[in-house]
Amino acid sequence: MTGMFVAWVAFPLVMGALSLGCGLLLQQASGVRLPGALLLPGGFAVIVIATQFAHLTDQTAGMVTPLVLALAIAGYGLGFPRQRQGIDPWLATTAACVYAVFAAPVVLSGRLTFLGYMKLDDTANYMAMLDRAMDHSYNITGLPPSAYRAILEDIYVGGYPLGALSPLGVGSQLVGEDALWLWQPYLAFLAVLVAFSLYALVSRVISSRPLRTVVVVGGTPAALIYGYALWGGIKELSTAMLAILIAVLVPLTMRQERTRARAVLPLAVASSAMLLILTLPGAVWLVPSLTAAVVLAFRTGGIRRVLHLSGAFVLTASVLLIPAFDASSRLVTNVRTFSESDRLAALAQPLSWLQVFGVWLNGDFKVPPASLDVTYSLVVVIAASAATALALAWRRSAWEIPLAFSTAGFACVIYVSQGSPWIGGKALASSSPIVLTIALTGAAMVFELGRRVEGSVLAGVVIVGVLWSNALQYHEVWLAPESRLTELEAIGKRFAGQGLTMLTENEPFGGNHLLRKMDAESPSLRRGHYIDLRVGGAAERGMSPDIDEIRLDHIQRYRTLVIRRSGIASRPPSDYSLSLSGKEYQVWQRPDRPSRILEHLSIGSRLQPAGVAECSEILRLGRLAATNNGVLAAVRRPPTIIIQGDGTVGVPALSEAYGQPLGALYPEGPTSIETGFTAPASGQYSVWVAGTARTRIDVSIDGRKLASTQNVLQWPAIFVPMGTSRLARGQHIFRLGYGGTSRLRPGTGRSAFDRGLGPYAISRGTQDRPVTLVDPANARSLCGQTLDWVEALRG
Repeated sequence: MTGMFVAWVAFPLVMGALSLGCGLLLQQASGVRLPGALLLPGGFAVIVIATQFAHLTDQTAGMVTPLVLALAIAGYGLGFPRQRQGIDPWLATTAACVYAVFAAPVVLSGRLTFLGYMKLDDTANYMAMLDRAMDHSYNITGLPPSAYRAILEDIYVGGYPLGALSPLGVGSQLVGEDALWLWQPYLAFLAVLVAFSLYALVSRVISSRPLRTVVVVGGTPAALIYGYALWGGIKELSTAMLAILIAVLVPLTMRQERTRARAVLPLAVASSAMLLILTLPGAVWLVPSLTAAVVLAFRTGGIRRVLHLSGAFVLTASVLLIPAFDASSRLVTNVRTFSESDRLAALAQPLSWLQVFGVWLNGDFKVPPASLDVTYSLVVVIAASAATALALAWRRSAWEIPLAFSTAGFACVIYVSQGSPWIGGKALASSSPIVLTIALTGAAMVFELGRRVEGSVLAGVVIVGVLWSNALQYHEVWLAPESRLTELEAIGKRFAGQGLTMLTENEPFGGNHLLRKMDAESPSLRRGHYIDLRVGGAAERGMSPDIDEIRLDHIQRYRTLVIRRSGIASRPPSDYSLSLSGKEYQVWQRPDRPSRILEHLSIGSRLQPAGVAECSEILRLGRLAATNNGVLAAVRRPPTIIIQGDGTVGVPALSEAYGQPLGALYPEGPTSIETGFTAPASGQYSVWVAGTARTRIDVSIDGRKLASTQNVLQWPAIFVPMGTSRLARGQHIFRLGYGGTSRLRPGTGRSAFDRGLGPYAISRGTQDRPVTLVDPANARSLCGQTLDWVEALRG
């Protein structure tokens, strides 16, 4: 509960206080009185710039948090006494409502977690870059080969733009919580900044503050940007906020009575922050606003004012963009050729233009709705309402509205037509709250013109479409397994600096972030060493190979092994002893002395750790051990009972992709599997379930319930514990029930990308089996026995 309070209450308050202080400083430095709604977005832009200047050198990178804190304190000291604006209760209500909408999928789960797990690895990559950026510039000097170094080498040192990430690092250091657990609160905070900017955008055309709140609360969570936020879309939210901020600042700056050069400072800061988030090619977003600024400057003061303000803007922006020039120079030298799959990236297909209108009646924004008829109808209503708002705003000379709309339209046209589908999708997402809010503004303006019924119906239809879209996405969110990742975090702290580590599981958040100080690597992810399988070649991406499938010499490179506890995992080689056994993971370590293992004979398979070896092979190992004055080492292990996803008893075959077990169960609704199995001996058995469980799963044996769980997301062939039971030798009934959770809970839908449920394992014990030493003369005693593996050891 303390963690939830820090993440969802303390952290956003700290970020808000920093942004407000820096916003007051910006207002004081520019001499332009900013609307109250723009103080936090403007202050956030200041934080973006300050963090990137600190990041220019290794010597200053570690000072980023003190720098931001000093700027905020200076803002309060210089600006707060002169700030006479009271608190707008409707602006505060707007912030609270928008924050609640974006926080709901995590907060209502009751877990300190984040979203988009397994959908996109970008969040894991962001964590790695942020870890490094808080203390170093763009270099990886001194880092040993590891997954952490590999991801930095592949992405970070090439000048990846960090403008959207660095403020999170500052807030993380101030509240003392790992940035991973603040990721979703940070995205919700960015959504609030979008709402603040939209509130300022509509203020000149909607006189009623309660009505502004309705418009902004309905427009901010446009379906596409909401979907991106539930996917980890940090740039989309920050880009939307700055695009709106700039559109509001252009008329505000040009309305200043005196032609003061420093009046362009807020506009220069916001524009520079945009490019520090998107790099210099992001200037596409600035073209409509800066063009309008020139036109308005000419109308209000002629060519002299144009030259004066343009010169001040260019000079100021050139200084503020020094970090962007540095990053872009690195990007130019690290450009790589994109294949068609790279152009799509994590998208299944290019997004539809219709999605910019803010409604999409599907739980996954990457997939078209089953029927587009309702979506088409809503789009027509939204487009008509937006056109109404643009016409009325133009008549009132409220240039912010058409300027924001033209910014969104121009960016979408350029990026969708000229860029990759991946980049075009980002532009559509960032533009969607602008288009949707302008549409709701049209309804509000009609309402205030006296057409209350028409305005209410128009707004109601649009808001119902948005709520419907977001409710579908709320049910399709992918919640990260916080208990498992928290355990990895604790392991990373306890075993930091103890040598190279192998994490056998396909878990990007492990090596990239949580185990970075252990120099961890995974066989199927980016790494600094070869990790080949015994059958040859590397593990396919997404696979989590059993330790017994990996070449012995490649295992022994690592002093520490981190392995998921499981009823089907093999015991590590005899060099390794158990150092820690947690709920989800075991940590094994070997001494620094040379290995005694002459040869390791793996007997089982990935889904069946035990088997009976050929006696000739055991005798051969016995002769090898005898020749070297050594002994045989073996792990006796009873076979694990494997039940396939559909209830068939037996080990399923594995597909080539991800090592996915074939025959997985893909339930369309509440489902139960019941099957009989035979316990070969009396004893304590544990039950394990592999696969994806979006809703609740219940496991029972012989009618006695063992355990329940829900929202289990993991890669194929990874098992979660589902309780233990003492069984007598003989026949028993296994039952698994799927479904039955409340539809009010997040993540209870079924995605087209679910990876299925099953197989299920019933085993005696896990991989922490004792090693038995056998004299080579007695090697034949191991023949016919069920074993995990056999080794020949030198004396």
